[in-house]
Amino acid sequence: MNSAIEAHCSELVARERSGHTALVEGDQLYVWGGYVSIADDEVFLPNDEIWVYDIERGAWEMFQMSGEVPPSMSGTCGCSLNGDMYIFGGCDDNGQTNQLYCVNLLDGQYCWRRMIHESGSPPSPRDKLSCWVYTGRLIYFGGYGHKQLRDIDNNNRSFILDEASWVEDVFWGWNNEVHVFDPTAANWSEPRTSGRAPAPRAAHASATLEHRGYVCGGRVMETRTSDIHCLDLKTWTWTEIVPVSTVPVGRSWHTMTAISDRALFLFGGLSVECKPMSDGWVLDVETKKWREIKHPYQEKPRLWHTACLGRDSDVIVFGGSCDFILLVDKGHCNDALVFQIQPHPLFRLCEDYIAKNIKSSKTLQKRFPLLPSKLLQDVQRRMTFYRTSKKNVN
Repeated sequence: MNSAIEAHCSELVARERSGHTALVEGDQLYVWGGYVSIADDEVFLPNDEIWVYDIERGAWEMFQMSGEVPPSMSGTCGCSLNGDMYIFGGCDDNGQTNQLYCVNLLDGQYCWRRMIHESGSPPSPRDKLSCWVYTGRLIYFGGYGHKQLRDIDNNNRSFILDEASWVEDVFWGWNNEVHVFDPTAANWSEPRTSGRAPAPRAAHASATLEHRGYVCGGRVMETRTSDIHCLDLKTWTWTEIVPVSTVPVGRSWHTMTAISDRALFLFGGLSVECKPMSDGWVLDVETKKWREIKHPYQEKPRLWHTACLGRDSDVIVFGGSCDFILLVDKGHCNDALVFQIQPHPLFRLCEDYIAKNIKSSKTLQKRFPLLPSKLLQDVQRRMTFYRTSKKNVN
């Protein structure tokens, strides 16, 4: 069973954007950064604002940020660890960066701090990379960025030059490097991996399942792929997964979300033909079978959006572009699409039924005040969600 709800707020709504960072903590979706296209310019969104979406109520709030605020940028790699949001890399007005910043999402202060490493060397500047979180460490993979000529090892295929982009002794390109940051030790390291690594790439999708990090698709030089690889985060061994079923077409700027201990949900992206995609697929990593799913958003293609796991395995997709992203002033979005991937538990079905039908049922109205206080608050939040959703539809 698959259903979905398009979530809005009647008053305050986060601005449309692409290339942003979004994370879920509890019932809150946090959105930072990204850019929009205005006339012939790409404009980065304010760096001192964080937008918070209450998934249960369907309402937005905006909070000011302070501290060592990162530059306004897009293409950063965001992840969450113990209530902290970390962002690494990205592209600002000066090009790609390799700075790492952190902000606590739970204390209500939203005060940024720039992470200073005590040992090791950070990755070279890059954007459109991905990250896995495992045993308290942040593990980064791939991306597009630049290196000094002296730092490029011609015998090592971990960095492929973009022959169309170079300035003197600075070269841009794609990489398949794995870098690890330990926040406790403030240490960068680059583990030695074994097995056949994925080709260098950027704008790919990744997800973590138990002790394995998965990589799917992305742009590899001038093409877009649909291959999927797995890195064992205990042994640092790469394995390519060869599906035994029909596979999604090659794409970049898509998302992949872990929805159970054996399943990954892929949505959207930009195809090999530069077509924005709206298809959704589930991969069972044990059987190695892809399964395309039906959903209500077939007319809502997305690329360079974000996707986060919410309550009861729902996937919340926010923002992105609905058109070819290199066409200026085209199709940035600010709606939150909530995908129901798994059947909801009975408790949630009952909670939603009350919230949807209380106005039309005298029996529910009579018994509503008798609910336990915590449950009463939860149902009231869902009532707000359906009320604002209906108002925006009308």
